[in-house]
Amino acid sequence: MTIKLEQVRPRFLDESALGASEIWGEELDWQPGEKIGITAPSGKGKTLLTHILYGLRRDHDGAVRFFGEELHVAGEGGLAALRRELVAIVFQDMRLFAHLSAVDNIDVKASLTGSNDRVRIDEHAGRLGIAKVLDRPCGTLSLGEQQRVAIVRALAQPFDWLLLDEPFSHLDEKSARAAGGLIEEVCGERGAGIVLTSLGGANALQIDREYLL
Repeated sequence: MTIKLEQVRPRFLDESALGASEIWGEELDWQPGEKIGITAPSGKGKTLLTHILYGLRRDHDGAVRFFGEELHVAGEGGLAALRRELVAIVFQDMRLFAHLSAVDNIDVKASLTGSNDRVRIDEHAGRLGIAKVLDRPCGTLSLGEQQRVAIVRALAQPFDWLLLDEPFSHLDEKSARAAGGLIEEVCGERGAGIVLTSLGGANALQIDREYLL
């Protein structure tokens, strides 16, 4: 599934920010299985771009297309199907239910997408070092543990593209390498593409194409 960005320009960003970007206002074509890296300092729109790609923000000009279909005209049913079957996401703020256990947070999404494979979930949690905290409420976990829960949750569903908004920001180098390795392995098995936003510098993923936002 190809992602196409056709001169996408947020309506509220000033012209200096738009003009210096390799994303905003450009014609871009990302192919299945590609690993796309997007770097920028804080406050330059990385989360905004991720939300646009996920169909959460529409305050922009231009078009985003999956399979040739524009997100703006997909409708709520089309967006729900896209998020259920084709696009997974790790939000920068994780978006976990604090009162639910880690495994319940994962199961909620896995059940909605019909992919509740507990054996695989346990395996992924073990590899990321969070197996012992799966039964604890997410509100009691450290930010690094929550980030790993969010990664396991995203990998538990079907997807052709994985959107990652600064997914390693609360992880130490060892944990980031483990998470990056697991993400690359799962995406490789599925032939899925990745869009990763970061502040730049050393990265836990091998990137095919890098852009400055």
